[in-house]
Order: sequence, then C-alpha cells, then structure tokens
Amino acid sequence: MLIILFIISSFYYVFFYSVISDPLKMVFKLIPMLLILFIAIFSKANQVQSYKLFVLIALIFCAIGDYTIQWFIIGLISFLIGHLFYIRAFFSTNEQKVPSIAKTLLIIYGIVMAGIILSAVIQAGNFVMAIAVFCYITVILTMGWTSFRTKSKLAIIGACLFIISDSVLAINKFVVPVEYSHQLIMSTYYCAQIFIALSIDKYSALFSKGVQ
Repeated sequence: MLIILFIISSFYYVFFYSVISDPLKMVFKLIPMLLILFIAIFSKANQVQSYKLFVLIALIFCAIGDYTIQWFIIGLISFLIGHLFYIRAFFSTNEQKVPSIAKTLLIIYGIVMAGIILSAVIQAGNFVMAIAVFCYITVILTMGWTSFRTKSKLAIIGACLFIISDSVLAINKFVVPVEYSHQLIMSTYYCAQIFIALSIDKYSALFSKGVQ
C-alpha cells in the first residue's frame, strides 16, 4: 500500500507540477519522501540493522535537502550529509570488490561532469560555489562507488540514478537550460530513493542466505 501511494504521489508531483498551487508545491514534493521513509522503516533488516539505520538517516537528510534546496547551499549541504550516510551504510556491508568497469566509468564521468559544471561556475565568478560543487561531486561519486560493495542491484541502480538526477540538476542550473528538467530530475530522484530504501530488505535477504 505504501509503495502504491508513493507511485501515485510521486507521479502527480513529477508530471502535474504545473497545476499544483505554489503554497502546496513543497507539500507534494515531500509526500513521496515521507512515504519512502515509512517504507524503509517497515523494511525487514535481519542482522543488518546498521545498514537500515544509516539509510534512514540519509533519507531524513535528503528530505531536509528537498525543503532547503530553495536556499541552494543549505540544501546542497543537507544532501551532502545524506550521501555521507549512504556511504556509511554501504560501508557497513561486508567488503565486495568493485568491478573495474564501474571504477573506470565513475572516474571518467566525474572528470567530465566536474569539467563542465565547474568551468561554468568559475566563469560566473562564484568560487565559493565552485568549491561546494566540487566537494559534492566527489561525495556523490564516492556514494556511487561504494554502492557496488553491497551486491544489491537495487542499491547500485539507486545510487546511479541519484548521480544522473543531480547531474541534470547541475547542468540545468549552471550550464544550460534542460528541456523537461523538472520531470527528469524528480523522476530519477524519486526512483533513486525508493530503490535504495528497498535495498534494505534485499540486502537483509542476501545476508540471510550468506551471500554477504
């Protein structure tokens, strides 16, 4: 039932954003995140309580970021803290080898995105923002990197979608307007969060089978 409510509420916010009155936009933005939090809370976490705890804390900071992103630096810091807790959650799993192809792609992607976004920010003369964006890019790519430790496809897909969502947001904000940016950013963002939340139960099942 929670997942169905999440699908309905996120679909409405993503694709019917223009018909939502301004005072209610933030409410409808946060409803899917609250539902994801409940989904995470009710997920089974047999012997992986630390993983569940860190994911929950990450989700809370991301929800705070959803609200505070209207003051961009504050929202950026909130999301950065959320990513740090995701990294901590992924590190709480038994260490698994990160595939070389994943390492290579993440490094190349990070270099390209940093070059595009940072050059635009620096050209605008905002050096403080450039430092903040560089730190954020580093942290979110580390989050994507560590997601491969879990051997959970849900966690890996969620982390990669989060990187895509924030990349579109950054390009749209600092480089060039992206057509249908709202739909692209929020659909990948909500999918990222729900996949990571659902990975709690998946990781618990893997642990119980002795895979982890």
